[in-house]
Amino acid sequence: MNEKEVAELRRHLHPDRHTIVNVHGCYVNSQKKVISRFKQSMGMMQDAEREQYLALFKKVLSGTLGRNLLDIPFSATDVAEGEEHGVLMRLRETRLQDGEALETFWQRVIETLEEEENYLILLCHSNYDVPFRSKTDALDRDGDRDQEVYSHLLCCVCPVKEGKSGLSYDRDRDGFHMEYGDALAAPPVLGFLFPAFDERRANLYSALMYTKDAKNTHEAFVDRIFHTKAPMSAPEQRSGFEAVLSDALEEECSMEVVQSVHQHLRTIIAEHKESKVPEPLTITRATVDEVLEDCGISEPKLAAFHVRFDEAFGSGESLPPRNLIDSKRFQVKTPTVSIQVDPDYLDQVKTRFLDGVPYITIRVDEGVEVNGVAVELSPDAEA
Repeated sequence: MNEKEVAELRRHLHPDRHTIVNVHGCYVNSQKKVISRFKQSMGMMQDAEREQYLALFKKVLSGTLGRNLLDIPFSATDVAEGEEHGVLMRLRETRLQDGEALETFWQRVIETLEEEENYLILLCHSNYDVPFRSKTDALDRDGDRDQEVYSHLLCCVCPVKEGKSGLSYDRDRDGFHMEYGDALAAPPVLGFLFPAFDERRANLYSALMYTKDAKNTHEAFVDRIFHTKAPMSAPEQRSGFEAVLSDALEEECSMEVVQSVHQHLRTIIAEHKESKVPEPLTITRATVDEVLEDCGISEPKLAAFHVRFDEAFGSGESLPPRNLIDSKRFQVKTPTVSIQVDPDYLDQVKTRFLDGVPYITIRVDEGVEVNGVAVELSPDAEA
């Protein structure tokens, strides 16, 4: 899915446009005991209550693609005969009316979560009449040229915490309603959309998972609900990429090489942002290859880089460059000193050998401060 497709579904979750009939919920305590299972009609809710539920589901469609929003692919075998995929399909096709499939889903989610507090699992079904998109990229919401009805599920897992007011558990009404209470549904930490909305139509071979914490890809949840391996998290991709460069290039992994790779990826990110292309930005091993070749890396080291990269990420794998570098920061670190540099001024950081001793030098003009105190640098000053 791309940014425009995600945004289009978010706009559909509006009080005046959504097509959610019922919200199904399962309220579980920290010992994984079910406190309540409930179904609430969106049409019977008060406006404030309805907006709170829609806000929780919209959160599942927020964040950055490749970091908080992760593509979960299904194999052809999974789609044809996979039990996990089959449960999701029954929930979708019956609009959550299959009680057995719903209970199976609740139990599988409960099995995988390791929360130390109470939490609320919410699930809804929605039909979106996909409007025709003209050549000028404008949506014809009022026309008669709907391409298809996009039938999908939205799920979110919300911690239940103490608070002032919000969606709070009402024991008498056995559900979550707008109340003042001590058991309020917080924003979700996890959720998913099934099937994915690729090219503005249902893709039964993919789901879109949301994680609040980009470091946590909820491996047990992904395995139990989707029967597939969780994607590598953004921090894991960055640390893996750094290790690949260091281990493969060895003594040829100079500061200048790392600077060049960082600057090249940063340029790609900036150009993509300026182009406003909705497709997620990804790069392959070949993209980094070009930079390394320009830096004069030897053939043996390039070959080693190919092997290490494929081992770490998979042959032919595409990665979001935003996950591989911090485009807003460049850090130089030694065991005793840490220096942060604005990436726009990387050319001011150099390595030098003086009397055979390696140094990192930084060119400065004015505005030097030490512990917040402005200082002057004298050409006669001694180290």
